[in-house]
Amino acid sequence: MSLPIAISDILHGHTVEWERLEFKESWNPLRVLHTLCAFANDFHNLGGGYVVIGVSEEGGRPVLPPVGLTQKEADQIQKELQNLGHSAIFPAYHPLAAPYVVDGKLVLVLWAPGGRNRAYRAKTSLAKDSTQTAWFIRKNSNTVKAAGADLEELLSLTASVPRRTRARSLATFRAISLSTI
Repeated sequence: MSLPIAISDILHGHTVEWERLEFKESWNPLRVLHTLCAFANDFHNLGGGYVVIGVSEEGGRPVLPPVGLTQKEADQIQKELQNLGHSAIFPAYHPLAAPYVVDGKLVLVLWAPGGRNRAYRAKTSLAKDSTQTAWFIRKNSNTVKAAGADLEELLSLTASVPRRTRARSLATFRAISLSTI
């Protein structure tokens, strides 16, 4: 599977971290979760973003050769992402993951397109009994909690999508109105 990006252009070009791109040297589930939540919220309607795991950064630029991941680590990350998508981000959200070999090292690229059911919230802690959540957005190359005017704008983006056109995963066949089709 390939993603709608050219990994070589990102890593070997003049790309720096910004609102659509984040480099992570290693797997940090909470930080990645918050970034994925921010990309799903797609605050500036840029189409979501990408998290490249296994590549460190310096000054926002990728450091090559990549640190890389083992095949076992890449597999475990994907399994944990599946679980986090159901248990730590609301509504449920699942990015696409694609492994790439760069300079002989395995890296995992997560593509998090803007979600259809925004506004998304994510847990602020992955501790077993944690229930606190927050809305996250991208501001330049940073993932931040949405607050104040930013939170109001994020929530208004949700309100601008007509309810009848939003995906309803729990809808039954009987709930479909033939007059709206």
